Amino acid sequence: MEVSLREDYLDEVQGRGRRYFRGWVPEGAPRAVLQIAHGMAEHSGRYDDFMRFLAGRGIAAFCMDHAGHGRSARTQAEYGFFGDEGGMAAAIGDMRRFTQWLSGAYPHIPLILMGHSMGSFMVRQYLAQDASALNGAILMGTGGVNKQVGMGIMLAKLERLRIGRMGRSKLIDKLAFGGFNKPFAPARTPYDWLSRDEAMVDAYIADPACGFAFTAQGYLDLFELNRAVNSIEWARKLPPRLPLLLVSGDQDPVGGMGEGVRQVADWLKATGHGRVALKLFPGARHEVLNETNRQEVYEAIACWLERVLER
Repeated sequence: MEVSLREDYLDEVQGRGRRYFRGWVPEGAPRAVLQIAHGMAEHSGRYDDFMRFLAGRGIAAFCMDHAGHGRSARTQAEYGFFGDEGGMAAAIGDMRRFTQWLSGAYPHIPLILMGHSMGSFMVRQYLAQDASALNGAILMGTGGVNKQVGMGIMLAKLERLRIGRMGRSKLIDKLAFGGFNKPFAPARTPYDWLSRDEAMVDAYIADPACGFAFTAQGYLDLFELNRAVNSIEWARKLPPRLPLLLVSGDQDPVGGMGEGVRQVADWLKATGHGRVALKLFPGARHEVLNETNRQEVYEAIACWLERVLER
């Protein structure tokens, strides 16, 4: 099937800038549309291979660069900064505006929302607010309760006072990511926790739009989001009939080596959500779309999408 790249910009919800997006679409009308919310300190271009794969199956797939990421950041100084107070809420508002754009561009076509890592937490907040425009959601590389998030919030507030909203703190970086590589010692790079595929890790390190430190305000936004969506009360806010797929590696430190992902699935099932699927890939680390078995991951997601479309 012929597929093509589509890219453009949308005005962001606060009216202060524009958000870049890209997508791969099949020839003719797609059978479904997948909207992707990427992870922390990366960008939409890293999803091209996966989006092309889906487009080849007749599913249009799009990803937008969040505020402070990729081409949505006007300068590198904006990397890792969502905005002043309410920046994360505005970023989730940008996602909702993108959903509206996709619904207008592809009317009456099923729309599924997927988030990876930080994007999965953003999707979780999105779903708790209003999921009426969606036919399903995928949470990839997500996690459960983080016992250090309270300390992270306190530290981010203190560092914000010390260095300002746009300042960057090595202390916060260490708290947030310092332990992720420990299970993989002796580590070849600081990012071995991302994938077993060394070429993918090296590509991430070589990409100037990846791996940057968040600002103090950006970390505060991230930590507060993590706390907001990590309880059974969050699960009660979701539509009980919405199809949900949780997919991660069982060696992903963000997901507590699978335990945090199971915790999220348990909250959903305990609150009456009857269409929850959980898939943990043995040996896989954080970026399952960039893992050594990524074709298996692609196929598993495609199969789940097919089941959603059949229903």
